[in-house]
Amino acid sequence: MTKPTVGFIGLGLMGHGMAKNIVEAGYPLVAMAHKKREAIEDLITRGATEVKTPKEMAEQAEVIFLCVTGSPQVEANVRGDTGLLAGLQPNAVIVDCSTADPVSTLTLAAEITAAGGHMADAPLSRTPKEAWEGTLDAMVGADDATFARIKPIIDTWAGVVVHLGETGLGHKMKLINNFVAMGYAALYAEALALAQKSGVSPEQFDSVIRPGRLSNGFYETFMKWTLDGDEKAHLFTISNAHKDMRYLSNLATSVSAVNPLQSAVRNAFAGMEAAGEADRFVPMLADFIARQNGLER
Repeated sequence: MTKPTVGFIGLGLMGHGMAKNIVEAGYPLVAMAHKKREAIEDLITRGATEVKTPKEMAEQAEVIFLCVTGSPQVEANVRGDTGLLAGLQPNAVIVDCSTADPVSTLTLAAEITAAGGHMADAPLSRTPKEAWEGTLDAMVGADDATFARIKPIIDTWAGVVVHLGETGLGHKMKLINNFVAMGYAALYAEALALAQKSGVSPEQFDSVIRPGRLSNGFYETFMKWTLDGDEKAHLFTISNAHKDMRYLSNLATSVSAVNPLQSAVRNAFAGMEAAGEADRFVPMLADFIARQNGLER
């Protein structure tokens, strides 16, 4: 059976690895260059074809993946004279792997359906390392028929694929997932500062938490910065964390949810971004909270 041509927009830290796994699985791949050309040049050597606009991609691809910063970037790639909708083939599928605002996702889904296509949301969990290895987690919102079409492609870059149901549920679950993760980050950062002010070192703190029931995979990567100075342990920026928490606030508003803890978590990242540290990574929140307490890391 002939494999469908796949398009990919967003060859960043996650997207490069995902696209690499798609083309290496034998799918014809068309891709757009990211801010730097290294990723597209690498994919070309693996058999991919470069296109210059989303419209050009849509004219060739039956399934198109987006893995960009957020909803404004998704909308810009879908709409407009050179957007995906301008060249969309009948029955094509657009799969948004970005962490996006579900309110925007559902609006775009209606526009794509009206144009004769289908939309799925398949946001990710884990890190660029797993993207390269093809072992990401994916949480998918799509109707059953669309999910059946895209799952074999998602399987090339994901080790765990959960079909949650209709379009939009993937992005909703992703924001809730990130709330839990960023909540951990805010909690660990504050606990470390409190421990240090109380005379308990980060190493002593870790000696109790790591072997106990309160440890988890996120804790282990978060603490690699504080304990080992490993900048690459968790390559997720403060600006992205703050963006995701803003999206979750929008979701809470749209469903009339009471979310006092999430507001506190959002403000932790808002404060660090406002202080000019948007490009630092999430484990470095521990430094920011420490400084607020008059401490050095």
